[in-house]
Amino acid sequence: MIIINVKENESIDKALKRFKKKFERTGVLKEVRARSFYEKPSIKRRNVRIKAAYRQKMQTQENQ
Repeated sequence: MIIINVKENESIDKALKRFKKKFERTGVLKEVRARSFYEKPSIKRRNVRIKAAYRQKMQTQENQ
């Protein structure tokens, strides 16, 4: 469970922003979306390779 301590005289907006950032870092929403449907292990491996190739391509373009 995510716990956010609201400081004295702190606005709700700032506390909510801290909560959202902490929630995003935990990766809960990403996991829920991944579990919403079954994906074969071979498809998962293929997607990981495709994403890695894309990241590498972007990094090489950035360095040029």
